[in-house]
Amino acid sequence: MPKRRAPQPNVVVFFTDQQRWDCSGLHGNPLDLMPNYDRMATDGTHCAQAFTCQPVCAPARASLQTGLYATRTGVYRNGLTLKPDAITLAQCFRQAGYDTGYIGKWHLAGKDPVPAPEQGGYEYWLGANVLEFCSRPYDTVMFDTDGERVKLPGYRVDAQTDAAIRYIDAHQTRPFFLFLSYLEPHFQNHQDDYPPPDGYRERYTGRWTPPDLAALGGSAAQHLGGYWGMVKRLDEALGRLLDALKSVNILDNTIILFTSDHGCHFKTRNGEYKRSCHDASIRIPMAVRGPGFDGGGRRQELISLVDVPPTLLDAAGVPVPPHMQGHSFLPLNRGENRGWPEEVFVQISESQVGRCVRTHRWKYSVHAPDRQAWKDSASDRYVEQFLYDLQSDPYELQNLAGLDSHRKVADAMRDRLVGRITQVEGVKPLIGPAPVVKTGQRRLDPGEERM
Repeated sequence: MPKRRAPQPNVVVFFTDQQRWDCSGLHGNPLDLMPNYDRMATDGTHCAQAFTCQPVCAPARASLQTGLYATRTGVYRNGLTLKPDAITLAQCFRQAGYDTGYIGKWHLAGKDPVPAPEQGGYEYWLGANVLEFCSRPYDTVMFDTDGERVKLPGYRVDAQTDAAIRYIDAHQTRPFFLFLSYLEPHFQNHQDDYPPPDGYRERYTGRWTPPDLAALGGSAAQHLGGYWGMVKRLDEALGRLLDALKSVNILDNTIILFTSDHGCHFKTRNGEYKRSCHDASIRIPMAVRGPGFDGGGRRQELISLVDVPPTLLDAAGVPVPPHMQGHSFLPLNRGENRGWPEEVFVQISESQVGRCVRTHRWKYSVHAPDRQAWKDSASDRYVEQFLYDLQSDPYELQNLAGLDSHRKVADAMRDRLVGRITQVEGVKPLIGPAPVVKTGQRRLDPGEERM
């Protein structure tokens, strides 16, 4: 008798906005903010070294919908729209027979309500282009597929989660792909504040502060209590979603991926919260559970947000479009890691035109001083800006760019970066050195530059 084919797994993306990787207890946060995430990551696959490919909202979101870097999607800064002919996750899943739904913040259209042709090919739509402008923490307003205004009750995280649970309940008999996009823990723009549910700010104000924020200050003392409170409510929402899937007996056949578009450095690296190459801005939480990922353990390979689309398609048995620039990390769980990149590549825009590469040991970043950040997406000439030794300086407090003791490291990292820019963007740039700084006795052992 032929073996019965397993049903197509459902796929849910639980997507947060501006969430640091070290919100999780698995990364040393002592406040027990994310027990549901930590349990999901422990039981499934924990991508412990995950990074955005563009640390600002719209470009990261375009990459996550398409599997392409920002210079290929054309969305290299906020305020740009995803091309109408872009091949999205929703279209790929629909062609494979999936129902598709989107709930929450989009940020890839020209206006609100988002016109149907700009909804990325999702069949069910309950969203807003810029959710922070049309809603408030206790005044959740989004729009349906036809552009009709929909007001939902409850704190915004809970309102979106309720909508997601209703969607799951209505689609439990067919395979579905649901993209659930929260605003939290992003700040509420018109207040420049991180408003958690009532009573949550008080729980966490004055508690633990990550070392980079403790050293550099920024707005952490003002905002961290509210930020941690928002993270806590998001994790509670994740728990509710897992409970809902379990209650309708589809949890074991559902792939759930949790991640964020970028991190938050609380005005320590520039005048706002992101748009820098530092780990506080580019390193993100990422965990997956479900078929293909359960028991995957803690993965230490460097994984990019651009790798998520081909991974989800691969795990669901849906053909991966050959033009996607990311790579499925599902084979890593089978021990097939040969050829996996030893660095992640990040494109920077809005604050500057820049690029960086990060290995396990080193972070190397360059910028284009003769390019306008809002106007230009790329350059053929850059200058060295940052070099960090993440082994001895994990919170990037000492810039080593220009030190003569680290010239070999800078040269090796420059070669890596030139290679990635050439591969991704099709242009081989020139990168000028940082001004030389004499370092006296300081030196590196042979081979350290290749780590």
